[in-house]
Parts: sequence; C-alpha cells; structure tokens
Amino acid sequence: MNIYLFCNAGMSTSVLVKKMQEAAAKRNVDANIAAFSVEILQDKMEEADVILVGPQVRHMLPEIKKTVGDKCPVEVIAMRDYGMINGENVLTTALNLLQK
Repeated sequence: MNIYLFCNAGMSTSVLVKKMQEAAAKRNVDANIAAFSVEILQDKMEEADVILVGPQVRHMLPEIKKTVGDKCPVEVIAMRDYGMINGENVLTTALNLLQK
C-alpha cells in the first residue's frame, strides 16, 4: 500500500514520514510511506492508495481532490498531529481512509 504525503516542497513532512514508518513497522503494516511536493501530484497520484495533504497546503484541498478524483481517498493531516509529528495518529488516519 502506498501512503503519500504532499506538502509545499516535500521536505517538511520527511520527519513525519519517518515516524509513520516506525509506527507501521510496530503494527506490522506493510506500507510504502513517502513525502512529495504538490508540484508532482499528477506524477504520483496513480500509484497512491491514500493521499494526505500537509496543513500548510490545506487551501489546495479542493483542487487536489478534483485532480485525484475517485482514484484514492484524500484528506488533510490534522494540524495537531502534524505539529506534534505524531506518526501513530497520522498512520491511523491513513488506514481509516483506506477502510472507507
């Protein structure tokens, strides 16, 4: 499963991705978790099973959802979880989106 996080440059989410990878390993969840710039969304969305958007680009959510269509679920990462770098909660969010 591919869980992709998108933000301005794909760099500010790298620490969160690491925490999510650690959480996935603890839960024995087989997931490829990576961060990218929203500029390459169209290149990566075909591979994504779920897309999470950084709070700093939440204003782009309607445009991102329109671009992605029904290919996969798209949601903004909770500001608190993002700020606290809570990989557990963000992973749970992604997994819950996949179950819908």
